[in-house]
Amino acid sequence: MSKKIAGPEIERLVQLLARLPGLGPRSARKAALALIKRRHDLLIPLAEAIQTAVDRIVECPTCGNVDTVSPCTICQDGRRDPSLIVVVEEVGDLWALERAQVVNARYHVLGGHLSPLDGIGPDKLNIGSLVTRAHADEVKEVLLALNATVEGQSTAHYVTGELASAGVIVTRLAQGVPMGGELDYLDEGTLAAAIKARKHM
Repeated sequence: MSKKIAGPEIERLVQLLARLPGLGPRSARKAALALIKRRHDLLIPLAEAIQTAVDRIVECPTCGNVDTVSPCTICQDGRRDPSLIVVVEEVGDLWALERAQVVNARYHVLGGHLSPLDGIGPDKLNIGSLVTRAHADEVKEVLLALNATVEGQSTAHYVTGELASAGVIVTRLAQGVPMGGELDYLDEGTLAAAIKARKHM
């Protein structure tokens, strides 16, 4: 049994930080110590920002992005090309494409990928609203920017079939995205190449 080396509040901070992606127990302790050391200029503002975010974060009813306004900032942006919808698995993928600044389109977040073994079927994903959006007169192309994994490709094929009645061009990412690669971990150059070399499904 490990000995406690701090009060319950600090131990809870460490435990919660350890749940974040990329942080294990040791990294969480280092992060907690850094926050505690700089509590006035980092920890307190961070706690306030988290509380504000918790109170205001909503899921966009149009595209599935998360924001503090509804519809989200991207959906409200009139400068975006309404003829192209870029479909991604998760919000992190949308943010990765936005960081790369390679496409100025509308987005649609599926909320995951098909995975029968995990009980994730089409009804668990945001596919129905995508099909509805694709039927709008201004939409000409749907770009499936899904992860280059077996599940991502299976999802892409399923979505392509569902979009057949919409009469839109369905494209997918091409060169630059390795098999097994996830968008959130790719650099901007790789994402740019994949967007520019997209091809028909």
